[in-house]
Amino acid sequence: MNKKTWVAIFMLSVFGFWLLAGCSKKENQEQATSPTSQAPPAPTSTPIDPATAAKVSGTVTFAGAAPKPAKIDMSQDAACKGNNAVETIVVDGGKLANVFVYVKDGLGSRSFDVPKDAVVLDQSGCQYHPHMLGVMAGQNIEIKNDDPTTHNIHPTPATNREWNESQPPKAAPLEKTFAREEVMLPVKCNQHPWMKMYINVVKSPFYAVTDKDGKYEIKGLPPGDYTLAFVQEKLGEQDQKVTLAAKDSKTVDQSFKQ
Repeated sequence: MNKKTWVAIFMLSVFGFWLLAGCSKKENQEQATSPTSQAPPAPTSTPIDPATAAKVSGTVTFAGAAPKPAKIDMSQDAACKGNNAVETIVVDGGKLANVFVYVKDGLGSRSFDVPKDAVVLDQSGCQYHPHMLGVMAGQNIEIKNDDPTTHNIHPTPATNREWNESQPPKAAPLEKTFAREEVMLPVKCNQHPWMKMYINVVKSPFYAVTDKDGKYEIKGLPPGDYTLAFVQEKLGEQDQKVTLAAKDSKTVDQSFKQ
């Protein structure tokens, strides 16, 4: 066999190897992009039988003399004419408002659908309303500006993405979400340094914020053993255990002191 024949055989072998490798690569790519090889879909929510759903409610109080509300100096912006009381600790008749209450433990691996409806965060009187907000991870937050002045909304999270965005008067609402669970996520306004509030991002719909009478209610819980967390921005967190039977309705009160 002469030299030319050897060269021809060698070239044909190389070409055949290249052709097989290309086909194999194409087949692997097709398999990787085929519907059967895609990542499994996100788990659907675990249904809760409404016939067995339970609820927990109660009142959060403040022990001792309530601190006198500090006043805010809004004179730097003539357009700010709102209620100028600091909302750090709000007590009325011993009842503590703006305490975030949520199921901290006991739901196991259950997952829950993210609500389609947005929660609203308003800016009025150069204050955030509400001062304490609960939302599920991934749920839309609609941020409005009802003031005749520009605000600058600036969340400073520990685990979520930080952002900082201005919103002039009569501007369209901002649409924002937070992807990860994070309790007591601070929000401030860079234009008006007294403007502060907290967003609480959780994985379930089982949360509440105490009203001016210190009351809260969490409904629709499946029977089980739970840890309830009561969180106040200055007074910290207190936890309580509660066991709920089918169709149970229990009262769990909590008290804070400075």
